[in-house]
Amino acid sequence: MRFIYNSFIFLYSAAIHIASLFNSKAKLWVSGRNNIFHKLKSDLLLSGSNPIWFHCASLGEFEQGRPLIEKIKKVNKDQKIILTFFSPSGYEIRKKYPEADHIYYLPLDTPSNAKRFLEIVNPKAAIFIKYEFWFNYLNELKKRNIPTYLVSGIFRKDHYFFKFYGYWFRKQLNSFTYFFLQNENSEKLLNSIGYKNCLVTGDTRFDRVSGIAKNVRSFPLISQFKQHHSLLIAGSTWPHDEKIISEWYANTAFQTQRFKIIIAPHEISEGRISSIQSNFKGKILKFSQANEQNINDADILIIDNIGMLSSLYQYGTIAFIGGGFGKGIHNILEAATFALPVIFGPNYHKFTEAKELIHFGGAFSISDVHEFEKTMILLNDEEVIRTASHISKNYVESRVGATDKIVEVIL
Repeated sequence: MRFIYNSFIFLYSAAIHIASLFNSKAKLWVSGRNNIFHKLKSDLLLSGSNPIWFHCASLGEFEQGRPLIEKIKKVNKDQKIILTFFSPSGYEIRKKYPEADHIYYLPLDTPSNAKRFLEIVNPKAAIFIKYEFWFNYLNELKKRNIPTYLVSGIFRKDHYFFKFYGYWFRKQLNSFTYFFLQNENSEKLLNSIGYKNCLVTGDTRFDRVSGIAKNVRSFPLISQFKQHHSLLIAGSTWPHDEKIISEWYANTAFQTQRFKIIIAPHEISEGRISSIQSNFKGKILKFSQANEQNINDADILIIDNIGMLSSLYQYGTIAFIGGGFGKGIHNILEAATFALPVIFGPNYHKFTEAKELIHFGGAFSISDVHEFEKTMILLNDEEVIRTASHISKNYVESRVGATDKIVEVIL
């Protein structure tokens, strides 16, 4: 089975290299790993820093690991942190994150790469976020007796670890010193296959979004844009999300008069921004072109940068979170922490926070423009929106604290 796994890694690498000839994201994936061991040696061999190594798949997992990194730095400012990413969408956005001493792409998971990486980095501990299971790295960590932790881990019954063919895959779990889990169901699943080294600490994202709300950035232009209107903030949207919002906005006169809209698309390429501009009726303005003179006349504001969204929700009335018509919804907690009712598409069932918020009444799932219109009419009732807002905020506040529990065990 190990041979099959390593063969798959080789084929994956070959496919990415071929794709890099015509795909910009694949090109970043490849170029970011060029001369990676030379970079590691020049940065780390002379430091003798014995760092803590954090690994995140992408940007979402980084947001889960971030509170832990910052808490460790607060406890011990001299502790070195090495941060690695698998995906360009994480690395390219956070490659200058100041709390990590060194940030890299993770070399591909081959036996030789894992050995070379750990020989150079020599971490005192390794922390993987949520669901990163790279067999060769985990195997090498275990060989070297390096404490290894899974943070904000979540397991489902349909995961391959719990299938009849999952014996070999379960070997990856043997390398973990401790599993810090989001929920009790994950603990029960691990217990059922013999793993008792578990602690249900919750999800560190609650600490992250709570921290954002307490240290929020202000944007006077956004306040000027909103004025006395209600504000729908559509965050991390994809074309299907935007289509539903644009149809609702075009067809619902009283909502059009009452609401202004901010759209922060998941991707901000020139083509995506142009597509949004062409799909909406009304006075549309890109944030990069906004100023005190023209923003008052705008009905729809497109955020054409990365980094503002989490603070924008402070100005919102209702949030629409994208991704629910694709692989899955994006971060709804960033909106909920600012007491916003949250709306998203139908593909949310892998996200505990989405299911729970729907159950409590702080979130709403829609499958088409008609359901979206009904939900917006429902939230037009002051009592309904006040209740939903309270539920969202209370949901986040009641679940903070995972970071402190984890640091207490690790340190």
